[in-house]
Amino acid sequence: MLDLTRLRREAVEAPESGIVAVVNHARGKEGIIPMWAGEGDLATPQFIADAAAESLKAGETFYTWQRGLPELREALSQYTSRLYGQNLEPNRFFVTGSGMHAIQIALMALAGAGDEVVFIGPTWPNFAAAAGLMGAATREVSLDSENGSWSLDLDKLKTAITEKTRVLFVNSPSNPTGWTASRETLSGILKIAREAGIVIIADEIYARFYYEGQRAPSFHDVMASHDAIIFVNSFSKNWAMTGWRIGWIEASPALGQVVENLIQYSNSGVAAFMQRGAIAALKRGEEFVENQVARAETARDIFGDILTATNKVELSPPDGAFYAFFKIDGITDTKTAAFRIVDEAKVAIAPGTAFGPQGKPFFRACFHRRLDEVEAAAHRLAEWIGYQV
Repeated sequence: MLDLTRLRREAVEAPESGIVAVVNHARGKEGIIPMWAGEGDLATPQFIADAAAESLKAGETFYTWQRGLPELREALSQYTSRLYGQNLEPNRFFVTGSGMHAIQIALMALAGAGDEVVFIGPTWPNFAAAAGLMGAATREVSLDSENGSWSLDLDKLKTAITEKTRVLFVNSPSNPTGWTASRETLSGILKIAREAGIVIIADEIYARFYYEGQRAPSFHDVMASHDAIIFVNSFSKNWAMTGWRIGWIEASPALGQVVENLIQYSNSGVAAFMQRGAIAALKRGEEFVENQVARAETARDIFGDILTATNKVELSPPDGAFYAFFKIDGITDTKTAAFRIVDEAKVAIAPGTAFGPQGKPFFRACFHRRLDEVEAAAHRLAEWIGYQV
C-alpha cells in the first residue's frame, strides 16, 4: 500500500492553492460572476485556433523540436525584438509547456536542496511552491503598501540576500498587486543581483497589460548582454490562450543544451499544432492584444470607482496586470469572507491568504472580463460590503 509516509516531504507539504479552493467552491453554482483566476473571458481568437487545426489536419502529430519549432523561435525573436527595440536572436528562445513550466525549468537549472530563492511579494503562490518542491528554501521580501499603492525598498531586498541565495524572482507587472517596477527600480534590483552573483528569473508575463504605455519597463531596458537573467513568459494572457499551456524562456544561448535537456526530461516538447497556433498569435495578434489591454483599463476604472465609492475599500488603480488587490474595512479573515462572498454576493474572488502572509488582509479580483459583468460584480460587492458595517 502506498501511503503519505512513502512520499517526499516536499510533495506532501506542497500547499493547497487558495485560489483553486475558491474555484472549487464556486464552480457549478448558478449566477456566479467568476473573478477568481488569472484569465479573461474571451475565447482564443479564431485565427489562432484555425492555425492549430490546419496543423492537425496536415498530420503534424509526431515528436517535435525540443527547443521549439524553428519558425516559432524566429517569431518569438521578431516579436520580442520589436517590443524592446533590440536584436534578440532566435537562439535565445525556448518553447515550454506553459509559463509555469518555464518557471520550473529555470528553477530546476538553478536551485535545489540547501539553496535559497528570494522573491518579491505578495506574489502568485506557484513560484514559491515550485521552489519548495525542488527542495530550496524561500525568502519573501514584502512590498511596502500605503493607501493601496505599492513600492519596493531596495535596502530591504539587499538585506534578504544571503550567501545561500541562488535566485531572485521578480514578477513585474505583479500578480496580484499590479505593482510595476520603474526602470530605476529595475536598475537597482539588477545592481543588487550583480553584486551578490545571483541569477534573476524575470516573470514579465503581464508586460503588455500596462496602462502607461505600450509595454511595461523591463530588464531588457537596463541589462547588459552578460547579465544573468532568465525571462519566463506565456501565451496565456496576451492572446487568450490560458488553456493551451504554452510558454517560453528567453535566456543566453549558452544555456541552450541545458534547457533542451530539462525540456526533454519533463514534457519532451510542446505539440507542433499548439506551436502553429502560437506562431499565428505572434504574427497576427497585435490588434487583439491592444484591444484586450484597452478593455482591461476601462474595466479597472469601473471596478475601482464603484468599490472606492463605498468609503469602505482601500484600493488604488494598478499600473499593470489585470487585478484589483484591495482591503475591505473590518474584514480580517479574507479566506472565510471569500467563501461568504461567493454564497451571498454571487461573486467569486480570491482571498489574499493565497498570496502569502502580507496578502492576508486583501482580496484579489480579476477584472479582465466583459464590462457589464465587471460593473455588475462591483455593485454586488459594494452592496455586500454595505451589509457588513
